[in-house]
Amino acid sequence: MSPAYFLTGTDTEIGKTFITCALLHRAAQEGLRAAGLKPVAAGTDATGLNDDVEAIRAASNVALPRELINPYCFQPAIAPHIAAAEAGVTIAVGPIKAACEQARQQADLVIVEGVGGFCVPLGEKFSAADLAVDLGLPVILVVGMRLGCINHALLTADAIAARGLKLAGWVANRIDPAMSRFDENLATLQVALPAPLLGVVPNGPQGGARGAADFLKLPGV
Repeated sequence: MSPAYFLTGTDTEIGKTFITCALLHRAAQEGLRAAGLKPVAAGTDATGLNDDVEAIRAASNVALPRELINPYCFQPAIAPHIAAAEAGVTIAVGPIKAACEQARQQADLVIVEGVGGFCVPLGEKFSAADLAVDLGLPVILVVGMRLGCINHALLTADAIAARGLKLAGWVANRIDPAMSRFDENLATLQVALPAPLLGVVPNGPQGGARGAADFLKLPGV
């Protein structure tokens, strides 16, 4: 079965979807059939579509049904476990695992993007971390480069390791272009995180996610 990765971040709003799309573009540049999944999404427009899901669909070069890319989608842009409870829906691993397996049969590389941070609840006794464990995928960590990112990155790496998952690599995403001592923070993370740096993505790269692909390498390369 084709390789797949679970992509998570140090927090919400740190560019997980942007980096997911950039990695998909990078894979396509290398001649791979690449597909992204966003199993759980919250926040839709007037037509019922989620921006992150649509961005991932557009960045993938394997055409998959929207319901396969995104088995669970909720209208309000709130924490997914709250949105699910309000909708009377239980987020279950079965449909997500089935979607991942189908995608891996059709693509050379699959990236499964989580929601929020690594340990965000998806239900009463089920979290994004539990989902990663159930899928059994190596993890890519997006570090939103801003003040406080070192602590967030190390705590997330510890949580990943504590669940027996492999950290396959991490991406430094410059969400704060004015971050003080960026180079020193980056150097600290390179020493402290037990995985290779897959790339440093500048703030607002030309060409968007497609342009950001030029700053990245794929895990294992």
